[in-house]
Amino acid sequence: MKQRRMSLDDFRHEALVETSSTNVECLARARSGDSGNLWMTAVRQTGGKGRRGRPWVSEPGNLYASLLLIDPAPTDRLGSLPLAFALAVYRAIRAVLPFGGAPLEIKWPNDILIGRMKTCGILMEAEQLADGRRAIVIGIGINIAHKPDNPLYPVTMLSEHGASCGPDELFAHLYRETAEVLSVWNEGRGVSDVMRDWRAAACGIGEHITVNFPDRSIGGRFAGIDDHGFLLLDEDDGPRRAIAAGDVFFG
Repeated sequence: MKQRRMSLDDFRHEALVETSSTNVECLARARSGDSGNLWMTAVRQTGGKGRRGRPWVSEPGNLYASLLLIDPAPTDRLGSLPLAFALAVYRAIRAVLPFGGAPLEIKWPNDILIGRMKTCGILMEAEQLADGRRAIVIGIGINIAHKPDNPLYPVTMLSEHGASCGPDELFAHLYRETAEVLSVWNEGRGVSDVMRDWRAAACGIGEHITVNFPDRSIGGRFAGIDDHGFLLLDEDDGPRRAIAAGDVFFG
């Protein structure tokens, strides 16, 4: 399998002081003909959002960044891209945390946890452009100095775990790690190699979990991740199921 090595020079970065959303900015650039591999960061977002339209706290002091990719892989290989990006985020956060603290883990599909508490949000959006290209935007908000006041689930921030970095330092690690992981991912051809490293950082394999879907919930033992990035669930009194998307809860 031929792998095209990506370097830091393959990417560009534009820093903003304030924007409604770095994802919105990236999509606007895509519609204007941008060639992709563009990072957008902002000191503050006024309209940040998470999955399913949930609001995301966007005060100065945290990292807010989005990466615009144009036709990064065939459509049938894009499902593993959020997991690959999560691995890059995991490695970037690991680089700024002191040794010996609470466990740093990835919760399927792409949440980064410290001591089983969420420390960032990742949102991928796609749009078919008028010229036939497909734009993929992956947005990330990492809690460094702030966290939500009334979260729906346990959350934390890097400053609570001994990290003394600011957004710029953390972004430098993310910039480098993303180039490395996307090289291995190799337009989706290297997903098995990415999943191998993802499993080594995975949270809760072997534990009982509940997976929530919009219309129902199912429970069972978290049996692992397959080479396509699907969650493997041994259902309670049922068969093994491969799950492509859902919200996971432990216990």
